[in-house]
Amino acid sequence: MHVVDLRNFYETALGRLTAELLSRRLKQLVRASAGQTVMGLGFAPPYLAAMTPDDALSLAFMQAKQGVIHWPQEGDANRSALVDECDLPLVESVVDLALVVHGLEFADTPDDMLHEVWRVLAPQGRLVLVIPNRRGLWAASEATPFGHGQPFSKHQIAELLKETKFEVTRWDTALHFPPLRHLTAIKTARYFERIGRITLGAISGVTIVEAVKQVYAFSSGKRARRLVPRFRPVLLPAPHGMRTSRQD
Repeated sequence: MHVVDLRNFYETALGRLTAELLSRRLKQLVRASAGQTVMGLGFAPPYLAAMTPDDALSLAFMQAKQGVIHWPQEGDANRSALVDECDLPLVESVVDLALVVHGLEFADTPDDMLHEVWRVLAPQGRLVLVIPNRRGLWAASEATPFGHGQPFSKHQIAELLKETKFEVTRWDTALHFPPLRHLTAIKTARYFERIGRITLGAISGVTIVEAVKQVYAFSSGKRARRLVPRFRPVLLPAPHGMRTSRQD
């Protein structure tokens, strides 16, 4: 799905409602601390503000097969970049919180993508995945971006995270109302969202999972340590209006 289609969806009434309700769940689940680095991967701009305080650094990485847009729209300090999701332009252990939304379901090799996210996360860094629920109505409808790409079951997500050295710490669900664009459906969506959390969790539109990067001990019993100094990405002007990153 192209980045322009994703952006256009979030400019519709249904898209704005989706961002509002899903952001509310994400903010209650996890939020970065002051001074931390937050990486969005896929198409995360509609949700980064909910998870990032003003004094944290947020980056929006968009996958090469989808395209990239300038973000944030206000101001001229672009913090978005077109990336290969299996070869991120960051050194190891630089990210404190990674949010992947509209990303994993579009990856050709989801396990390689998660291995790369693991590499750039700090030890005990947190990963939050928002993934279309294979059993939900949203995955069966092409009216929203969650109806495109490969949806996952909870079991599939758990196995994938285990294989890529993440430990699941919390599960959640969101988007329990039907993905309809009718004005009446949109007006009643907040009511269905509250009721659906109690009764329709198994067939929610998306599954949200928080996981922690695990760094296992060596055979000597010592904890694995970071092999490179920790750096924070700093965006600098580059030729032709582009932005890049460097090491402090």
